[in-house]
Amino acid sequence: MLRLPALFTVPGDALAGAAAAGVRPGPRTLLAIGSSLCLYEAGMALNDWADREEDAVERPHRPLPSGRIRPAAALTTACGLTGAGLLLAARAGRPALAVAAPLAATVWAYDLALKHTPAGPAAMAAARGLDLLLGAAATGGGTRAALPSAALLGSHTLAVTAVSRRETIGGSALAPLAALATTGALTRLVTHRRTRLPAGRRAAAAPGLPGSHPAEGRPRSAAALATALGAAYAATAARPYFHATLNPSPPLVQRAVGGGIRATVPLQAALAARSGATATSLLVAALAPAGRMFARRAAMRKVSIT
Repeated sequence: MLRLPALFTVPGDALAGAAAAGVRPGPRTLLAIGSSLCLYEAGMALNDWADREEDAVERPHRPLPSGRIRPAAALTTACGLTGAGLLLAARAGRPALAVAAPLAATVWAYDLALKHTPAGPAAMAAARGLDLLLGAAATGGGTRAALPSAALLGSHTLAVTAVSRRETIGGSALAPLAALATTGALTRLVTHRRTRLPAGRRAAAAPGLPGSHPAEGRPRSAAALATALGAAYAATAARPYFHATLNPSPPLVQRAVGGGIRATVPLQAALAARSGATATSLLVAALAPAGRMFARRAAMRKVSIT
């Protein structure tokens, strides 16, 4: 029910947010990651509870319609994880809680009311963008510098969610085609924009100043890394989108959704590199093979965000 392999796409939100804020990750970043993981899993449990009747027809193998988990247990899990996520955000500070509260509200609104409406993909995109801003708020105390990165990550999520709405019925090439175009635009933005360090990191990276960090003091190397990771993002997402555009059958649409989910990690890493945080970027990038390894071992390759 909790789709554990998908959890590897979550820590990169907070880490990319911290990078965009120009602050190295610290204990409060870990609290933000913990909050994000709890809220993400709360959404997964709540999603299955809200869709239990639909899943009984379209996905009878899922835990609730198959009888492996009771609906009351799923709802209780969602409530408990939401509370834990908000508590962890509060421990990270008021700015983090100020972002986590609307994030939790967005998750619940999506699962209970917005998912099957035209506003569904936008709500999912907003949740992912807020998750990145949670990392910025917890680590740096503000969100303004992270807004561009949140918008880019949200755009990717919007495209993936739009494709996922037809993963069981297929039949339309419009959504995967739009996702393919979005992938191209995002790749260009993360690879062709010159990396500029935020003011705080520029000062810390100046030669001879206390707190300088060689790995984060070379904008050119960060730009090169952003280019490589942007290419990895495009390679992960574009091919399955292209195949689903040519043949929008349910199996190919589901592969496109899976590719879009997996592409989240290299995009997060590219956003961190774009902000000049090479060490953070490499840390995020390492989550991709770890997630694939876990998915193989758990025999859980098919992971849906809906």
